Amino acid sequence: MNPIKQHTITTALGPVHVARCGQGQPLLLLHQTPRSWREYEHVLPLLGRGFDVIAMDTVGYGDTPPFADGDPSIARWAATALALMDALGFAAFVVVGHHTGAVIAMEMAAASPTRVRALVLSSCPYVDAERRARHGQHAVVDGVTHRADGGHLLDLWRGRQAFYPEGDVALLERFVADALRADGRAAQGHLTVNRYRMEDRIGLVRCPTLLIGATADPHAYPAVPRLAQAIPHAQRVDIGGGMVPLPEQMPQQFADVVGGFLVGLPA
Repeated sequence: MNPIKQHTITTALGPVHVARCGQGQPLLLLHQTPRSWREYEHVLPLLGRGFDVIAMDTVGYGDTPPFADGDPSIARWAATALALMDALGFAAFVVVGHHTGAVIAMEMAAASPTRVRALVLSSCPYVDAERRARHGQHAVVDGVTHRADGGHLLDLWRGRQAFYPEGDVALLERFVADALRADGRAAQGHLTVNRYRMEDRIGLVRCPTLLIGATADPHAYPAVPRLAQAIPHAQRVDIGGGMVPLPEQMPQQFADVVGGFLVGLPA
């Protein structure tokens, strides 16, 4: 398989850390909150057989530093991703996003329709007024209080455990490692998503679009019909048994679905 190489790229909007694999048409991967490019560590070599795959760390996560003012938004995250592709010299490209990454990917397609050739939205929430009101009444997932006895580590683990494959310790350890690295921003991405006015932006998506539904993801799977209605030209593929960590839970299935969609697009 092709090796994965890591770089920090200087962009017009600040440094961005990426992992890159393969060659061919450019394909940008965007991770969920509070993960890093490592969510796609096993997907990169698979898609790298046919594409130049770039998995970036969203601003404030992994090895990409946060905004100086500490105030992220979906629009700012999308603008930074576009600046990354500028810095890499790509005028047009495909974007794949999972959970938070899917929302960022959608905003990229809405904001820059001439550049995003195709869009893959994996486990994408549908963020409208009803969701914003509902989520505003509940505690934010991954929002833990750091404690001297380390109890927050168990809080992070248990907060995610029901949404991960039973007994898969390695996946939960990878999540906790990234959540800790986020340095207090573990819950920030969820709050940022919930401020996004998707209902004002989703109608601007014009490029070929694939909706991936992970059938055992109770957070995102119920939103797939709403997304399909809002993007009527979109294709839809469900992955049975897929959960919140879909790309690293089922990397081969994920890569097969994404690759199959992209192979069918015009050159």
